[in-house]
Parts: sequence; structure tokens; C-alpha cells
Amino acid sequence: MAAPPSTARKFFGRMSLPERNFVADALRAETVGGVLLLIAAIAALIWANTLPDSYETVSHYHFGPAALGLDLSVEHWAADGLLAVFFFVAGIELKRELVAGDLRDPKAAVLPVVAAVCGMAVPALVYVLTNVFGNGSLEGWAVPTATDIAFALAVLAVIGTSLPSALRAFLLTLAVVDDLFAILIIAVFFTDSIDFAALGGAVVGLGVFWLLLRKGVRGWYVYVPLALVIWGLTYNSGIHATIAGVAMGLMLRCHPHEGEEHSPGEHIEHLVRPVSAGLAVPLFALFSAGVSISGGAIGEVFTRPETLGVVLGLVVGKAVGIFGGTWLTARFTRASLSDDLEWADVAAVATLAGIGFTVSLLIGELAFEGNTSLTDETKAAVLIGSFIAAVLATALLKLRNAKYRAMCEDEERDEDLDGIPDIYEQDNPAYHLRMAAIYERKAAEHRRLAEVAGGASEGNDGPA
Repeated sequence: MAAPPSTARKFFGRMSLPERNFVADALRAETVGGVLLLIAAIAALIWANTLPDSYETVSHYHFGPAALGLDLSVEHWAADGLLAVFFFVAGIELKRELVAGDLRDPKAAVLPVVAAVCGMAVPALVYVLTNVFGNGSLEGWAVPTATDIAFALAVLAVIGTSLPSALRAFLLTLAVVDDLFAILIIAVFFTDSIDFAALGGAVVGLGVFWLLLRKGVRGWYVYVPLALVIWGLTYNSGIHATIAGVAMGLMLRCHPHEGEEHSPGEHIEHLVRPVSAGLAVPLFALFSAGVSISGGAIGEVFTRPETLGVVLGLVVGKAVGIFGGTWLTARFTRASLSDDLEWADVAAVATLAGIGFTVSLLIGELAFEGNTSLTDETKAAVLIGSFIAAVLATALLKLRNAKYRAMCEDEERDEDLDGIPDIYEQDNPAYHLRMAAIYERKAAEHRRLAEVAGGASEGNDGPA
């Protein structure tokens, strides 16, 4: 007897209701932060191009305890200090994805992992080829590999484009995996020398942090000072200080115990995310995105191999890599797209992922450290590449926006007003009984109105 055919797996299908609600909350916060990030980037460009001396003075102003090796410039504090908060949240997101999200299930994790890996490898390859044939520096190969989820969502918010929750969730998970590999790139390729005494102290501090978490110790007054010590030791060890933020984020428990409504990781992420999205990342953008933009400077971006490689990596490499990784995964796992979506939708999201801002700017500073001119030109290339990717993605998404809007309306419809979208209650008999009662009331009202209209019509049949 032949075995029954197995149901083909669908990519970008409907998520579970709890996962959908979590993703919606996370994306809402990222969208607000992305709008602030966009405002900060524009403010930085205006400031740097109208009052360049003032911008340089503030950015390079030093403060901090020199005895602890922390007499840093404002720009340096923003990159190494404030971004540690951003990577702390990224660490929590990654931990949650690994224990409770899409990355927990190997079959579900294949798609975002392969798409993210291809979405980083292809831009790096595009950069390398551009610079090999253009006799440029290969040091910036990692600059176009990062995706900025907040900036991408800000673009969606600004252009008013709807996007189905499955595609938004894919973009979020893709960015989480992208952040993980960006962290590894920073740790492995941008660490020149290591102070093992400071590194040992940081490891001991992380051990204490982990032990306190396992013992259930509570109180920000315990963890914040300890986190600052761990961050300071990590910075002085020679490893980029943002790694400390990731490590602490990964240590938080992200699955709730019995009787807990939310896990400690989710609770802390809810508290810290507004600080990251609303303060840390915008301030980093304010002191990192301020580069001179002129006709000549823009022209140089497209003629210098290093900067051209960054632009092509973000615009072409990201789109080809993510789309290709998704298509290959579907091809070799015999999965198919959701019935409501087409490959053109995947292409649009892949193009949107070419917006690489925060981490790309950070890696650009690390890659060309000591070369101020090339660092600024690389920042300009990141801005231009991200802008081109945003424009192309906008055009592609607008073509399908009516379809997306209809899908979003279906996902949000709640005709029985019980707080749960109707699409999640199709197998619930109680839902259908509630809807039957609603339709019966509506039918009775329509019959009453028909009788009233009929009586009025009969009354008007007499001679004028």
C-alpha cells in the first residue's frame, strides 16, 4: 500500500498567534526607533555639511576616566558604549529565537539562516571582486554584509507600505541571524591584540553575571554596575566592547517558568529596547553619519573601488544573496511559497535588506581605522547604497501594496470582537456560533429595514 503523500512545507506561512503578537510588538518598537534613526542620520548630514567645524569639535571631544583607559571621544563613546546596549538587545533576541522562536526548529531555521549567510557572503564577494579588479583595498569586505532592521522598517513606515506579518517576521529573523554573524566578524577579524588580564577579568565578570541570574538575584543596582565593569574590561582587553553586550544578552533566560507570564529575557528586553532604539542607536547615527556630501564626493563614491564595492554589495549583493539563498532552500528542501505570496515579494524584501546602516557604519570605522578620508568615504557609500536599496525596494513593494494591504486586513479582522483575529479561529466551534449569532442579528435588522422600506413604498403608490 502506497504511503500517503506528505504535506509540502510552506515558506512564509501563517505564524502561531503568540509568535505573531511577539513579532508585532518587536517590530513596532523597531519601527519607532528606525524613524528616530532616520531623523538622527538626516540631522547628522545637515550638521556636518552646514557647521562642519562644530560637528568635528563635538564628535572629537574627549571625556572619561583616563586611569581606566576610558578617556574616549564622543564619537568613540557612541560606537563602543551606546552600541553595546544595541548588541545587548540583539543578544536577547538571538537567545529568544534559539529557545522559543523560529531558530528553535531546525527545519524552520534553515530558511533564515541560509538566506542570512548568502545575504552576507554575496555582498562580501561583490566587494572583493570589485576591489580585485579595481586594485582597491580588501579591508572593507565586511562593510556591506550587515542589514539594519530598524532603518528598513522606518522606510516601510515612511512610504506607508503594508507588509504581511510572515514577511516582516522573516525580515526580523534574518536581521537577528545577520547580527550574530556581524558580531562574529567583529570579534574575529577586528581584534588586533588581546590583553589577557583584562579579558580574564571580563570572563570572571560574565561568570558572576551568569551565576547571579541563575540564583534569581534581582535589582538593576546589582546588574548595571556589574555590566559596566564587564564592558570596561572587555574594551581594555582589545576585543570590541559591543561583544560584552551580546554575551550578557545571551545569558538571560528567555523561556518562562511555570507561573511566569514573561521570561526575564523578554521582560528586560521590553525595558531596554526603548533605550536602545530611542537613544543609543540614534545617538550613534548622529555622530557617525555626519559626512561631507557634495557632487564631487558622491562622484568619488562611484569611482573609488572601495566605496563602489560597498554600494554594489548593499544594492546588488544583498538582493541576490538573500533571494538566491531563499530560492535554493526552497529548491533543495522541496518547500514552496505560501499560496498568497510570489517570488517577486521575496525579491522586494531581499532588496529592502540592502539597507545596511548601523553595523555597516561601525564595521567601516573598524576596517579603515586610521584612514580618516577613506572612513568618511565609506560612510558616504553606506548612506548612498542604503538610499538606493530603499528606493528600489519602495518601487517593488508599491507594485504589490494592494495585495499586501488585503492580506494585512485579513490578518487583523476580528468581527466577533474577542481580541483574537478571525483567521486564527477557523477551527473553533465557539467562534462560528458567535459569528452565526452576529449574522442572525444583522439579518433581522435588514428584514426590519426592508419591511419599513416596503411600507413606505406602498404608501406612495396613490395618485399624486
